[in-house]
Amino acid sequence: MSDVPTARDNDSTTGDDATVPAAPKWGRLPTAPAVTTVLTEILKHGPIPRIEVARRTGLSQTAVTKAVARLAEHGLISAHDHRRSSAPGRPVQPLSVHAEAALAIGITVRVDAIFGVVTTLRADVRHSIHRPLASTVPAAVADSVATVIDLLLADLGPDAERVLGAGVAVSGEVDSDLGIVRNSPRLNWTDVPLRDLVRERRELPVLVDNDVRALSVAEEWFGIGVDANSFAILTIGAGIGCGLYVNGDIVTGDHGVAGEIGHLPLGPSELLCTCGRYGCVETVASTSAIVHAIRTTRQDPLLTMREAVALARGGDAVARGAFERAGSVLGLALATVANLVGPSSILVAGESVANYDLFDLRLREAFEAHVFGSAGACTIVAKSHTFEDWARGSAASAIQALVKGKLAAQS
Repeated sequence: MSDVPTARDNDSTTGDDATVPAAPKWGRLPTAPAVTTVLTEILKHGPIPRIEVARRTGLSQTAVTKAVARLAEHGLISAHDHRRSSAPGRPVQPLSVHAEAALAIGITVRVDAIFGVVTTLRADVRHSIHRPLASTVPAAVADSVATVIDLLLADLGPDAERVLGAGVAVSGEVDSDLGIVRNSPRLNWTDVPLRDLVRERRELPVLVDNDVRALSVAEEWFGIGVDANSFAILTIGAGIGCGLYVNGDIVTGDHGVAGEIGHLPLGPSELLCTCGRYGCVETVASTSAIVHAIRTTRQDPLLTMREAVALARGGDAVARGAFERAGSVLGLALATVANLVGPSSILVAGESVANYDLFDLRLREAFEAHVFGSAGACTIVAKSHTFEDWARGSAASAIQALVKGKLAAQS
């Protein structure tokens, strides 16, 4: 990626209108309960007839019609007559979201870089940017986040008025309600008021979230979770994360901690984790753990992950063993998740999905050996993943908060 924002051809508008009415600025969407419910349903399932919206939501057709009228006033949705001219009866008018009526910014913070995107209301990426991060000192990170926001807004030009807010995601324990990063071992942060730090620099609504939880929101509304009652996401990379969607809701935990699969004590008890505890899944399955194991055995301290993958695919026993041990521990961890919450599917994502072939066999063997009963009916699917996807997740998290009226309340 370049450090300069890059525009993309936009084909995400779902309406037929030539122009899109301007959306309210800075986090102001209509938030009456019925309106929120209807907008959510159209976002997730549109184009969709209003009678189907009523069936899915349990609202009366009158309530749906009133909510649709309110949303149309704000330029957020449109209805299209799909009846043929000779067809009898009332026209069928599927409802669609004007995806371009409002935009959101999504940012993910890594140890050495910041990735930012602008998305439509349906989380389709319009612009993206990548900036190096020289320091993880909270004030310096907030400065860099503000710079990324400025660059994205500048690249939008007049369309910047459609930006309603920003989502900023980091790894670790995050209190989204207060916008505080309680604990992020990778950033070496404790109780950092990231939302306030960003708001001090840029006046727009900001949601701070855990990166895996934000990714789960993107899948809930715009991915595998659209028609699912429960699903889980496993992310493999510098850390091992897990997002949980159970019985129609993202699991957040009362204290901002949920789905910390990377810190289940399923690894060797003598291995020290970055969290300060021993035997975590991350001590075996993270990219750094895999590389460290191969470096140590081969006595090659400069070995890179790319070289480790090449060795494993070339049949090197040491390298293959490190990946296979990681796969076994990950499979055991996923079986634990399946036994606890019974998801219909588990999505494997993250930077290391490109190397999933090196994990797959042992992961599935361990999963099948430890999953209980019908919990084993869940499907395991791998999905290619980039850092831009993490930033898109942050935007999706902000969009969900905007629709539910939670982000404007924080501004």
